[in-house]
Amino acid sequence: MGTVDYSELDRALRESAADRRLDNDEKFELRELGARLDPERVRYLRNRAFDMARELIVERPAESLDALRWLEQVVRTLDVVGAAPSIESSAHFTPGDDCLRKLRAMCIGARRSLDICVYTISDDRITEAILDCHRRGVTVRLLTDNDKRYDDGSDIARLREQGVNVRIDDSPFHMHHKFAVFDGRTLANGSFNWTRSASTGNEENLVVTDDPALVRSFAGRFEALWGKFAQGY
Repeated sequence: MGTVDYSELDRALRESAADRRLDNDEKFELRELGARLDPERVRYLRNRAFDMARELIVERPAESLDALRWLEQVVRTLDVVGAAPSIESSAHFTPGDDCLRKLRAMCIGARRSLDICVYTISDDRITEAILDCHRRGVTVRLLTDNDKRYDDGSDIARLREQGVNVRIDDSPFHMHHKFAVFDGRTLANGSFNWTRSASTGNEENLVVTDDPALVRSFAGRFEALWGKFAQGY
């Protein structure tokens, strides 16, 4: 459960009830909150939502329908949290642009964060997708290897110059991972190097999944490595 207390739960609900609607950001935040709660607190959230809906109906009878719609949205969102997770996974292969297209699409879909841990990046089509995330306000963090950053065609310096937060593995060994975590919810991982040659000639693979256990494992590894190489670029 962590440090979330009942007053915080009340505040989260009241903020969403203020305009009698649950927008996409509020749904996401409520799902994220619910996923961290034990069943008792999820029940508390549901019961408080009913209490608040009744208060809204009594105070503003003319907006009763809006209050009921808000309540329905909250209950449905909490039901999704309590349901068994539906895992979506896909596999992509090269030669060809299948892996590239999938990575670009995931960058386009990123809304909050993008954590990248790769050996190198030298495909400017991927680099542009990463920079677009950064320009849209997505928090982008990049971990990479020191041996490849000065190679011809490497885009690491360009990404850093554009403001992307970059940290380098400067150990005698290699940062040979090729994975990324999008919005803390989706993982892309495989042999696929983020280079043009990986798409044009190599036999490579990329697996994308929202399996919570795998996402947590890779996100945890990223955080550990990010802390390990805290000195930056």
